[in-house]
Amino acid sequence: MDRQTGIARVDLTTMSTATPRPLNRSATVYLAGHRGLVGSAIARTLAAEGFTTVIGRTHAELDLTDRPAVFAFFAETRPQAVILAAAKVGGIAANNAHPVDFISQNLQIQVNVLDAALEYGIERLLFLGSTCIYPKFAPQPIREDALLTGPLEPTNDAYAIAKIAGILHVQSVRRQYGLPWISAMPTNLYGPGDNFSPETSHVLPALIRRYETARREGASSVTNWGSGTPRREFLHVDDMATACLHLLDHFDGPQQVNVGSGVDHTIAEIAEMVAEAVGYTGDVHWDTTKPDGTPRKLTDVSTLSNSGWRPRISLRDGVASTVEWYRHHVV
Repeated sequence: MDRQTGIARVDLTTMSTATPRPLNRSATVYLAGHRGLVGSAIARTLAAEGFTTVIGRTHAELDLTDRPAVFAFFAETRPQAVILAAAKVGGIAANNAHPVDFISQNLQIQVNVLDAALEYGIERLLFLGSTCIYPKFAPQPIREDALLTGPLEPTNDAYAIAKIAGILHVQSVRRQYGLPWISAMPTNLYGPGDNFSPETSHVLPALIRRYETARREGASSVTNWGSGTPRREFLHVDDMATACLHLLDHFDGPQQVNVGSGVDHTIAEIAEMVAEAVGYTGDVHWDTTKPDGTPRKLTDVSTLSNSGWRPRISLRDGVASTVEWYRHHVV
């Protein structure tokens, strides 16, 4: 019996643990975080792939930190698959300034959704995290087995710990109940629907906002955080979405799967791509009093590649299209 709603729960001992097959396109899929950067891209991909019943709720409609409300939602909707893309996210500045918010809210969201999914016998679930789960000085490119082998990057360790807890939660469900739940860890994502806030954006949208503002205002120079030397890997969010569906259709395994392009660039090189895309030709300065974060973060994507998936959108093309989206939807 569901302790939250009084409704009889699913008997997990009767459920199949066979190798997953492609998701039924008419199945009810609950997409948590359907309006965010990641969730909206997954929603577009599911629609393009013929899924007919994808359900989501805004924060106003369902607060995922409200445990009784989450259980009641599962009791009402009875989804057959769950994609957990909801999270509190932000860049270096936000993570560094508000670590309590990032660990507390993300743990609450994860525990509530994962516990409710187990309570109602959801057989197929994808938990989404981030490659910030890996140690700050993990060997490059970062393999999945680097998890928990060293200290984390301190500027986002609280968020990382929450996501690591989610991975272990999924693995625990697999061990205890045999359900084919999986976890995917995307690299740095960007694209339509990104967060361009001056306070909480990640590096690429922050650069787009900064350079486009400088171009519009005729500024003679821009100043970027750090030294420009750290290397980062980026993946267009629409590529990430197709990778997630590919994993749900074809992958089953206990270890988290890296989702990325397998190619990295220095922040300075990325800034040059942004400047070219927006048409900015002024001077560029680097404020080395600001933190660089992890020196390099490139993922080993051989697990995903060996399963048959490849990215389709180049970084240069993706930056150009994101600049256009920003100009039409944000500026």
